[in-house]
Amino acid sequence: MSKASEIRNGSILRFNGELAQVEEFIHRTPGNLRAFYQARMRNIKTGKLIEYRFRTDEEVEIARVETNDYQYLYDEGNDLVVMDNNTYDQFNVPKTLFGNAVKFLKEGTNVIVAFESGEPIMGQMPNSVELEITYTEPAVKGDTSSGAMKKATVETGAEINVPLFINLGDMVKVDTTTGNYVERVKK
Repeated sequence: MSKASEIRNGSILRFNGELAQVEEFIHRTPGNLRAFYQARMRNIKTGKLIEYRFRTDEEVEIARVETNDYQYLYDEGNDLVVMDNNTYDQFNVPKTLFGNAVKFLKEGTNVIVAFESGEPIMGQMPNSVELEITYTEPAVKGDTSSGAMKKATVETGAEINVPLFINLGDMVKVDTTTGNYVERVKK
């Protein structure tokens, strides 16, 4: 057990039996009252926001989280199989930890996974990935209005909007957080 004063932004606490990541942690001393710590935390499993005031001497349990780079190998039902780049150990990680960005994940991509007591608790994709266009309608000659977009399917099967000049076989950079086209990439 640790004291509340040892909590930092980004710490992961076992709070009310569940894991929560501290987003904001502020020390407050209101006038002639006792000092306290104001914490804003997010439940790791549900994503729910938690606000709580800790006394300065209150005991908290800071979780020991091990974060590492892993290489995505393949899908296995509702899990992704990833491999530790150093030890070559393989782990099953639930797809839900990566959210909607999982549809842009292709084999060989490096991802970050956080484990607590051998249990995967968080997954993070790269901010952007480079993917090949496997299907798109050809652009219609003369249809060059500024900002015009068309649907395209990338090699992972996800569908995105791309500018009209993108053709079949082009490589594009996709923002994994929003799913938006960023730019065309030269091969």
